[in-house]
Amino acid sequence: LEIDGKANHLFIRDWNDRVSATVGSSSVFTCPQKSNITMVTWKISPKVGGPCTLGYRADWNKTDRTNCSDGMNWKFRPDRDPTLEIRQVKIAHEGNYTCELVAAEGNFHQTYHLTVLVLPKSTLECDDQGNPVCQAAAGKPAAQISWVRESNLTPSEEGHDDGTVTVFSKFTAHSTEVTNTTCIVSHPAGNWSKSIACRSRNLILYVSIILCFLSIIIFVAVIYYFKLHHDRLCHKTKPPETALTHSPQDDTMEVEPYTTYVQKENVIYNSVSDLTV
Repeated sequence: LEIDGKANHLFIRDWNDRVSATVGSSSVFTCPQKSNITMVTWKISPKVGGPCTLGYRADWNKTDRTNCSDGMNWKFRPDRDPTLEIRQVKIAHEGNYTCELVAAEGNFHQTYHLTVLVLPKSTLECDDQGNPVCQAAAGKPAAQISWVRESNLTPSEEGHDDGTVTVFSKFTAHSTEVTNTTCIVSHPAGNWSKSIACRSRNLILYVSIILCFLSIIIFVAVIYYFKLHHDRLCHKTKPPETALTHSPQDDTMEVEPYTTYVQKENVIYNSVSDLTV
């Protein structure tokens, strides 16, 4: 908008710009560069909280500030360069910034619409079912999530009180094969991508059941082997049981000494008898 008043040579010019800044960065707003500045005023209208003003009057050589935080101030001397600087941008700084400048050439207005960007914290993990889950947490504005392998799933969003948004997206694989899946997070403050390989939990469950079954079989086989081996050792070391038998030969062995004694007695007796005769 430009108005030329030829009668008093008054120029009023108004420029509107849209700017963006990332949380934690610095942001600079400039006024039209004019000489012989009489007065300059910055009027800030944030979306959250009350307005604040920074002013300078050349005839008084004085600056003034009302309801402005310490992180928001003149970048240089306002009589030479009325540039406004925000040292560390926060979400609360989002809003309109208007410079009203009065100089010998006329009155000038410069308005900026500041949008604060918050880079989301992006993660890519495997859920309990073995599906890749991509998340872009607390971003402003909401991030866009896409997969290298096409997916028809619509990401879900969760808004927060500070204006940030968390976006979730789960990729459901149609097979149990282990393949790399890449998640891409697109955001005005910066892009992010990561790849992951998730194993299907069904496949893991089947493998676990088979391993458990094999372990049981091996355990039973080992117990059976040691039990069988122990029985064989006991059978080899046990002395043979012999039954007590009574044979006629034993009776003969017991009778023979007595028979021999009787025979000897008879021999002696006969010899004595012969001598007597």
